[in-house]
Amino acid sequence: MTEKFQGYLRSDGRKGIRNTVVVAYLVECAHFVASKIVAGFDDEDVQLIGFPGCFPNEYAARVMGQLCTHPNVGAVLFVSLGCESFDKVRAKGTVASTGRPVETLVIQRSGGTAKTVETGRAWVRSALDEVAKVERAPMGIDELIIGTICGGSDGTSGISGNPAAGKAFDLLIAEGAACIFEETGELISCEDIMAERAKTPELGEELRAAVQKAERYYATLGYGSFAAGNAAGGLSTIEEKSLGAYVKSGDSQISGLIKPGDVPPRGGLYLMDVVPDGEVRFGFPNISDNAEIVEMIASGAHMTLFVTGRGSVVGSAISPVIKICANPDTYRALEGDMDVNAGDIIEGKRSIAEVGQEIRDLVVNVAKGAQTKSEALGHREFILTYKSFDPIGPSCLPAV
Repeated sequence: MTEKFQGYLRSDGRKGIRNTVVVAYLVECAHFVASKIVAGFDDEDVQLIGFPGCFPNEYAARVMGQLCTHPNVGAVLFVSLGCESFDKVRAKGTVASTGRPVETLVIQRSGGTAKTVETGRAWVRSALDEVAKVERAPMGIDELIIGTICGGSDGTSGISGNPAAGKAFDLLIAEGAACIFEETGELISCEDIMAERAKTPELGEELRAAVQKAERYYATLGYGSFAAGNAAGGLSTIEEKSLGAYVKSGDSQISGLIKPGDVPPRGGLYLMDVVPDGEVRFGFPNISDNAEIVEMIASGAHMTLFVTGRGSVVGSAISPVIKICANPDTYRALEGDMDVNAGDIIEGKRSIAEVGQEIRDLVVNVAKGAQTKSEALGHREFILTYKSFDPIGPSCLPAV
């Protein structure tokens, strides 16, 4: 029998594992005011997100809409300066259509910084009372969406943490969960073996095309997804790094290809194409690990598995982050930030299967309400930048 826990039931039938009140700034000029509103609620689940740009971007608008209607979100307060190009009417309407409490404060019309902060805090207090009334309903593993990324990778990542995350994915997929892996710029040289795992030959071609696009994109930039820290940690080439990153996808059949904001339609394994379409216009696809996490959340991820070798301490707004440490020395140095010690595999203390089972069990416990280390420490990092994507084609999500 599938293990059950209590989720927060939303109007679209989806269920969340958190019940967060989000305060979202719509331009960098409103960031400070929004942060002051959030600062009044240190002991409550009130979190800050936002978009810094003054100029419009359809990708950012879509991702913001998906984030603010994520099942982990119970209410949203938008904070606008007033003269930015972000469509605040569309944003509020998207949230209102789901029945969530939502409001927009415009600083230029609300009396400036102090008055907007005062009004915003009063609204958040009211919203907290409202979200406390949200109906709870039984939720199963087959309703979860789980993402995975790796960051601060070193020579241990591909032989301990990433394989263990892949094993956890296989276990979760077997129980009906939807699992997402990404970083197409770090899957170069893996496109053929990925295509062999595709549900259909047509999907296999889409997977190849996504990685080939990433290779062209980075070649145009003249710099691949390979940092100095990767080299210092023992990795020698992007191909070596890619093979290590690839194994966190596990061994399950690949069910589809999605782009940021596309929600997996059913359980299974999905590759997220994170490299923009068209000509290179906005620089590097993801300038930090949190940009990747945000895209996972925009596609419905209830939580993200984050594998690190060198050591990364970030968490995220909206959805919890489970930190899997691949390097035993790093784990000993950063134990207070790490949830899983996959370095035990390196030292021969446990197998990949055993650590994979630990990760699967931790996913369920976090879904039941247990805090990850980054949550308990207050990590709520967030970044949303400019990008551009074409819609996916029909062969990306085969119905068979």
